[in-house]
Amino acid sequence: MSTISIPVTKNAHPKLPTFNMNEIAFGKNFTDHMLVADYENGEWKNVEIKPYAPFEVDPSSAMLHYGQTIFEGIKAFKNDKEDVVIFRPDQNFKRFNISAERMEMPTIPEWIFMEGMKQLINLEKDWIPNKPDASLYIRPFMIATDPFLGVRPSLTYKFMIILGPSGPYFAAPMKIYIEQHYTRATPGGVGFAKNGGNYGASLHPVTLAQKNGYDQVLWTDALEHKFVEEVGMMNVMFVIDGKIITPTVERGTVLKGVTRDSAITLLREMGYEVEERFLSVAEIVDAHKKGLFQEVFGVGTAAVVSYISKLAHGEYVMDFDMNALIVGPALKKQLNDLRMGNIVDKHNWLLHI
Repeated sequence: MSTISIPVTKNAHPKLPTFNMNEIAFGKNFTDHMLVADYENGEWKNVEIKPYAPFEVDPSSAMLHYGQTIFEGIKAFKNDKEDVVIFRPDQNFKRFNISAERMEMPTIPEWIFMEGMKQLINLEKDWIPNKPDASLYIRPFMIATDPFLGVRPSLTYKFMIILGPSGPYFAAPMKIYIEQHYTRATPGGVGFAKNGGNYGASLHPVTLAQKNGYDQVLWTDALEHKFVEEVGMMNVMFVIDGKIITPTVERGTVLKGVTRDSAITLLREMGYEVEERFLSVAEIVDAHKKGLFQEVFGVGTAAVVSYISKLAHGEYVMDFDMNALIVGPALKKQLNDLRMGNIVDKHNWLLHI
C-alpha cells in the first residue's frame, strides 16, 4: 500500500489535552480532528482530515430510519519510549468490510481506512495518554446518507474516523446475569457484523439486569437459550478445570473479536489448552457445583480483559474470588506488555506510526 497524502485542514482552535489523564472517561472526550470521506456515484471521494465538528444530516437520511450504520473499535498506544503503535488494525479493516457487505454498504478502500487512520493519529499523537490501561480509542464508522424514505440500500454514504483518549471501559469487576429471554443474535442474522442495531437492541435487557444489581448480561443462543455466546459487548472466556473455553463463532451469532483471536493465540503460547466450542449453561452450573469453575472474563477492544466477580443464572449465583484469579490477570499483562513494547511482537500485530 503506497503512502497517499490526505489533505488536512488544521483546527484553528485546538483544545489539546488539558484534563487529568488519571480520570479519562471512555467515549466522552474527542480529539481536534477527524477523517471524512464521501461515497457518491459508485466511488469514494472528498477524503480529508478536518476539524472535529458536528455535521448536517437530512431528516430523511436513510441511516436514521433503516439502520445502515457500521463501526469498528481500535486502540493506539504510546509506550515509555514515546513510540506510537496501533494494535492489529488490519484485522479491524477486514472485519469492517465484512460488516459493510452484510449491511449492503460499499466496502472502504484500504488506503482510506489504514492510511487515513495513520495520518490522523500522527496528527493527534499528543492525545495518546501514556498511562496504564489508557489508550487512544479509534472509531471508524460508516453511515447511509440518502435523503429518501424507502427500504433499499442507500446510494450515498459517509465514512469517518474519530479519536478519543480512553481509560478502562470497566474499571471494577462485573456482575453478570445470564439472559434467558431476550436475544442478541440469531443464525442467519447480523450478529457477526458490527452494526448499530445489534447494540441498540441490547439496551433494554441490559437496563433490566442493571435494575436488579447487575452490570451486564451474558447472552445465550436464540434457539433454546441453552448455549452461552457473548457477555455484553465482549467475547467471553471461561476457565473450567484448568482449560479455557470460549464460545464458537461458527453459527455467525458471535462476533469474531480481534482481542478474542489475540487472546486465544497468547493463551496457547502461555501453555493453556483453549477450546472453541458450544458451551451450555448447564455445563457451567455443573462445573461450579463441583468446584471446577475457576474464572470467567470478557475480552474486547474497549475492555481488553474485564474480570467477572458474579455470574447468576436465575436464582443460582456463582461468586468468584478476585484475589484468586490467575488466567485473566496473566492474559491482561501479556496483552499490555505486547502493546507497550515490553515483549517482542513476534506476530507483527503492532502497526508503528
